[in-house]
Amino acid sequence: MDSLVIFLPPTSTPCCTSGPSTSKTTASTKTAIITGAAQGIDTNGLISGKAIALRLAQDGFDICVNDVPSNAAAAESVSTEIRSLGRKSVTVIASVVSRAEVESMIQSSVKDLGPLTVMVANAGIVQVKPLLDSTEEDAQRVFDVNIHGVINCATLAAKQFIKQGGGGKIINAASGTSFRAAPMLGFYSASKAAVRSLTHTFAMEFGMHKITVNAYAPGVVGTKMWDKIDEEMAKLKGVQRGESFKGFEHQITLGRTSVPEDVVGTVSFLESQARTQIISRDKL
Repeated sequence: MDSLVIFLPPTSTPCCTSGPSTSKTTASTKTAIITGAAQGIDTNGLISGKAIALRLAQDGFDICVNDVPSNAAAAESVSTEIRSLGRKSVTVIASVVSRAEVESMIQSSVKDLGPLTVMVANAGIVQVKPLLDSTEEDAQRVFDVNIHGVINCATLAAKQFIKQGGGGKIINAASGTSFRAAPMLGFYSASKAAVRSLTHTFAMEFGMHKITVNAYAPGVVGTKMWDKIDEEMAKLKGVQRGESFKGFEHQITLGRTSVPEDVVGTVSFLESQARTQIISRDKL
């Protein structure tokens, strides 16, 4: 299958591809858009959009892989891997912060893959810094991506579902910090609390259109992000690296931190066509 990478400028008009689309679809085709899907959990410390995209492809979805321009090559690599699984995939480069770009992304996905079935608003960023050292610009950057990005993706996906007339599923990336804030993650915790609240509101407002809205909210995941948190907390408390992380582990009932498979399995469960009555849930 020919490679297809779409770059969206900061306007509402989609443009340029790296090759012609050969995608064909049927009314029964399941399609999903995964934002922030270029990266793996070990490279940026956040939940792996790549792993989610691959799992949904294994579940029978054709996938629109989204990420920002700096991750374009990695995003297309994910699409290539999806095609090797026998599914169709298109790469769309766009910022979730821009409503115009999100709208064009959805239009491009529908054009090349068919009607939208699932939107996974996974894109997000994290900043590990004490609030006393943080700036207004730090807060704006985190809130723009983590809050406004989810608003743009959920709202515009809902409009597309309503236009199609068959309902749909929206799955947002929250966090365990949306329930209990974490030190060094002030803005991140606040942004994910907002996502959790918005998910409830989206579910209540979109339900009449047969649209389900849920969020996954993983706790402590063994990633580089948490290594950085542990390092900064060790400096503040004057303890050895690893001590703070062990403290988090001891608070977990199962006695272990989460792994990517925990989150990916949750998203797969929520997108299942059999789960049409689950709405406004925060899956930990």
